Amino acid sequence: MLGLVGYPGAGKSTTAHLLVDGVNRAQNGGGDLAVVVPMDGFHRYNSQLKELNLFHLKGVPDSFDGQSFVDLLGRIKEDRANAIGCPCFDRAIEEPTADAIMIKPEHKLVVVEGNYLLLDQPPWDKARAHLDEVWFIDCDMDEVVSRLKVRHAKGGRDPEAARIKMESTDLPNAKLIESTRQRADRVIALPRLEF
Repeated sequence: MLGLVGYPGAGKSTTAHLLVDGVNRAQNGGGDLAVVVPMDGFHRYNSQLKELNLFHLKGVPDSFDGQSFVDLLGRIKEDRANAIGCPCFDRAIEEPTADAIMIKPEHKLVVVEGNYLLLDQPPWDKARAHLDEVWFIDCDMDEVVSRLKVRHAKGGRDPEAARIKMESTDLPNAKLIESTRQRADRVIALPRLEF
């Protein structure tokens, strides 16, 4: 199990999918050996976030069901004989979708991508024990801001709403994630990726 961690907009999802696609293409028709498990599938539902007064801070650690995420990593690590359903996050509806990804016994590489894989506060501090390696995806902060602007525009935010979201959530998250960098097994500086 390989973890990919990095700032919002650093390229974790893109890197994870490129890596998994490359591994699976190399099988020459032998089936998929690799799969991506995104932490984003563990966003709390919008109704829960509103109840917790976290909707405006969606993306901070408490806006995720971190315990369920850590529990899933443990099940994947320990149970290689059965298929395990994993949620993913649907950006079109801004909600998680249950069991959208299936981890199968034939999967030999599980790439887990997310912001808080190396965070040292509960329950996130238990995630690292389930991962064989964790790579920190490094990216210039100006590039991160540029990508986040594009992401927020695609999500329907006007420039002012995007700025507010970045200042309230994305950039403070980036500072928090930066503080976990030294716990990574490797720091990977990627060339510019097209999103």
